[in-house]
Amino acid sequence: MNKKKNIVVIGGGTGTFAVLSGLKKYKDLKLQAIITVSDDGGSNKKFRDEFGLLPPSDFRQCLVALSSDEPKHDTLRKLMMYRFSKGVGLEGQTFGNILIAALTDIEGSQLQAFEEAGRILNIKGEIIPITTENVRLMAEYENGEVVFGEHVIDEPEAFHDYRQKIKRLFLNRKVKVYKKAKQAINAADFIILGPGDLYTSILANIIVGNAAELIKNSKAKIIYNINLMTKLGQTFGFTAKDHVEEIKKYIGRYPCYVTININNLPKAALARYKEKKEKPIEDDLDGKNYKVIRGNFVAKEMITKSKGDVLERSLIRHDSNKLAKTLYKIFKEGE
Repeated sequence: MNKKKNIVVIGGGTGTFAVLSGLKKYKDLKLQAIITVSDDGGSNKKFRDEFGLLPPSDFRQCLVALSSDEPKHDTLRKLMMYRFSKGVGLEGQTFGNILIAALTDIEGSQLQAFEEAGRILNIKGEIIPITTENVRLMAEYENGEVVFGEHVIDEPEAFHDYRQKIKRLFLNRKVKVYKKAKQAINAADFIILGPGDLYTSILANIIVGNAAELIKNSKAKIIYNINLMTKLGQTFGFTAKDHVEEIKKYIGRYPCYVTININNLPKAALARYKEKKEKPIEDDLDGKNYKVIRGNFVAKEMITKSKGDVLERSLIRHDSNKLAKTLYKIFKEGE
């Protein structure tokens, strides 16, 4: 029997959700998701400030992504993603985040809470925080302005000039990479970055402790899945090559593979993105330092927000099955 390939997905949010949802169907993969802990907006702010927890939302999404597809778990998956649309103190909160908070109190630690939630959902993999310490993101822009907090980076028109590029992303304090995250990186056959917000989902992990050095020196082959759209406040005006160069800047090595969508995007979605000053990422990849894989990775349906959700969300996302099929081909090619 062949040894399972160690696949480490680094990120957080809906992009990581898409990758994990697709890859869990392949039984010969050992999946580990390393998740950012710097989100401080929306419901995460409440759980950080009032309960002293690591922000639970990205962990909740990954738990659902890796959960068993058996019909008996359908209700559990729906409950984990259910968001209250009314009720003082409840409006905007998800059942899954509340469950994680309750399990933390019962089990005595949030790490044990994640393990117990994983057992309940019968997840096909492991979810690991990049660090267990309380950190906040900081960004210095080209004009010298420094902002504090992920939610500030994500809301440029309210807090800073969205036309300015991020010169330096860093944390408010020095912290160490969690030991399990370090072990996962060291043992990885493939490390997957993205899709996801370049700075707040991907690089937010890379700047923790010696994570960049661990990835740079890893024997793993790195795959970078480029986003479908630019992101105001983070990658305004970025081309695909700009994204890859920024990954190389922080890690110290180029990805081995870069995937990028070349399929047309829904016109209705493009019109709404245009209003937000965001557009499809231009493909200017030359493939000199990495292999470029172009394909149709777009999910057919536009995303609709649930009631009670006050945050801006992506309208279009990667199709988990299309992306997973391509990633699995890369895994087989690398044998």
